[in-house]
Amino acid sequence: MTDIESLREAHARMKTELHRVIVGQEEVIDQLLVALLAGGHCLLEGVPGLAKTLLVSSLSRTLDLDFQRIQFTPDLMPSDITGTELLHVDPETSARSFRFEPGPLFTNVVLADEINRTPPKTQAALLEAMVERQVTSAGTCHELPDPFFVLATQNPIEQEGTYPLPEAQLDRFMFMVQVNYPSHDEEREILKRTTGTSSDEPTPVINGAQLKALQETVRAIPIADHVLDYCLAITRGTRVHSGDPLPFLTEWVNWGAGPRASQFLVLGAKVRAALEGRDHVAIEDVRWVAHPVMRHRIVTSFSARAEGITSDHVIDRIIEEVDPSSGVAAGVPGVAGAGA
Repeated sequence: MTDIESLREAHARMKTELHRVIVGQEEVIDQLLVALLAGGHCLLEGVPGLAKTLLVSSLSRTLDLDFQRIQFTPDLMPSDITGTELLHVDPETSARSFRFEPGPLFTNVVLADEINRTPPKTQAALLEAMVERQVTSAGTCHELPDPFFVLATQNPIEQEGTYPLPEAQLDRFMFMVQVNYPSHDEEREILKRTTGTSSDEPTPVINGAQLKALQETVRAIPIADHVLDYCLAITRGTRVHSGDPLPFLTEWVNWGAGPRASQFLVLGAKVRAALEGRDHVAIEDVRWVAHPVMRHRIVTSFSARAEGITSDHVIDRIIEEVDPSSGVAAGVPGVAGAGA
């Protein structure tokens, strides 16, 4: 069995286990698993009652890894999640010293539930952990377990008592996944499963070492220069303050995506290619991951929001404008592409 076949088999097994608990939500599950196999963090956004928390906790059960859930609240302090220095007294010598007591971040999979309900001070405690995989306390760096994932949820409709995530925080998430209402048949199946006496639980499918091996398989997948240029064209095409922007950008966008978006486009496209059974990345793979990678990295203007134009609309327009064969936005030389 090839490495790509092993990755596809592991993905199929995890998906099967998740569907023992989760009804429908095919696109959400696919995007969540792609982020996991790419080694990226994921933010799930949706109204209450759509099983966001259940999905993340069920995913943790398919992995033979340590799992912690943190319920974010307005009174949560940074040390409550990262850990703190505690005074230790030696019972024999009575010598006193400070020791670091790890917080719930010191695990493999962290569920940051309702992450937008805690103040920026506590949200910022995740920044170092999500990028550098470490926590600094009293001048000492403490390494986090490997692998390490933050899977966060937030409710987009409630504003009272919430603290919107700053752009720097959002940029740490590989994907923003939008969780929508189930279809009629799916909701009917949910009622049948959840109002009876029977219940089902997912079982572990892969361990940490196997997951790391799958992630290495993803990174080893080659990507052609023209596909790299296409990734750059999409990212650079969102930047209204760089080069010669597309005409509609000045009306719709205040700020575009940074280089981390291009990195996640490539990694996500590699996973998608492998799941499709290919050993190379194609343009359609990039397009498949473009929305979850880019939607939280584009800041739309007031006029765009007033017209009901979202970041997804901007991404759709950019995909229409960029020529896949040249990696350059049509009619606007230099706005995108490797040499822009």
